[in-house]
Amino acid sequence: MDLALLGEFAQQQWLLFFSLFIIIVMIINSHFGDKMAGYASVSPEQAVRLMNDGAFVLDVRSVDEYRTGYLNGAKNISIADLGQKLDTLESHKAGATLVYCASGMRSARACGMLVKAGFSNVNNLSGGITSWKSANLPLAKHGKKK
Repeated sequence: MDLALLGEFAQQQWLLFFSLFIIIVMIINSHFGDKMAGYASVSPEQAVRLMNDGAFVLDVRSVDEYRTGYLNGAKNISIADLGQKLDTLESHKAGATLVYCASGMRSARACGMLVKAGFSNVNNLSGGITSWKSANLPLAKHGKKK
């Protein structure tokens, strides 16, 4: 293939080439983004394994959301308060940490904060508690025995 023809085509169809570039970047980011950010996204099944192995579980939803149901043993610190309360989590820095919210967006932000604070094994529940419920996994309820 002649490179001159390819260059001419790219100039004429610059919008298509730009769109292709953006799509390639998005695919790479979705595949490697969490790894580059220093934490892993895990499925509900992987989260169960982490919990069974003694991972610290952090719920970054609001108190009202937490009361509707939470992962057994989870500590609730809303994403809004996490920055001020990171020092209370010092004892969990070296071990595995599982973070979740409703959909995985707030918890991804929290994971980034934890990594910056020196946590070494941070995991984000992909899809949040919504994916947990979709996998028909149990939730603890506020006021009931954990």
